[in-house]
Amino acid sequence: MKEEKEFSPSSGYFMVLVTLVLILGPIPLLILTKMPLLIVLIAVGIFLAIGFFIVNPNESMVMILFGSYKGTVQNNGFFWANPFFTKKKISLRARNIDNEPIKVNDHVGNPIMIGIVLVWRVQDTFKAAFDVDDFVHFVDIQSEAAIRQLAGKYPYDNFDDDGAEITLRSGGEIVNHKLESELKERLAIAGIEVMEARISYLAYAQEIAQAMLKRQQATAIVAARFKIVEGAVSMVKMALDQLKEEDIIEMDDERKAAMVSNLMVVLVSDKDASPIVNAGTLHQ
Repeated sequence: MKEEKEFSPSSGYFMVLVTLVLILGPIPLLILTKMPLLIVLIAVGIFLAIGFFIVNPNESMVMILFGSYKGTVQNNGFFWANPFFTKKKISLRARNIDNEPIKVNDHVGNPIMIGIVLVWRVQDTFKAAFDVDDFVHFVDIQSEAAIRQLAGKYPYDNFDDDGAEITLRSGGEIVNHKLESELKERLAIAGIEVMEARISYLAYAQEIAQAMLKRQQATAIVAARFKIVEGAVSMVKMALDQLKEEDIIEMDDERKAAMVSNLMVVLVSDKDASPIVNAGTLHQ
């Protein structure tokens, strides 16, 4: 397999002088002498002018002669090369892709919308020019394939997969690193360097988004209730222990049960309790 190699063209400024001499020099003599040979010189000068080209900063020029790769010009400036060379310009600037979110299935089959931001540039001009048909289109297609591959490896969250240590929503840098590795492997064939890749958009697909939102809310309510009950039980136990320790009142099991019931209602209820003053005995 061939690799990128450097090509050193001639200075364009010197060849400008040569071309001008060949084109403009014979004109006065042609008018005076009308020699056919002078027309040939002018034609040669015009033909040589085809070989001029400019390479701007962060650009390159792939040089091909009759189907044979001769090298790549990466130095910027004004140059001249054999007019028979076919020249293919390839930009070396960093490019940015902000993909529109696409619908994919996560590890457990939930439809989700996911989009990525990809920063890339051409690293090997030979591979970019000859190993793929259109390297820009190749990057677009492989980026979408990498998104689908990544989404299939991890669940959106751990609601449906309690054993998942890494999810798309909470994976953070781990998921982004996996995405970069996947893209580097896929784009290496085209000589593309992946500078940065990360998830820019992540959400449930529209058809299940409302149901999943209700599920998340229910989970949050259950978790909050669990904490409230846990705290209430701790406070009731503390109150009973304190009453017993201070020997404030002697209570049998029935009275303890009534006190626990009342305290739990007051502590766990989501509304303020309305006290009732008992002017009689505890059992009236």
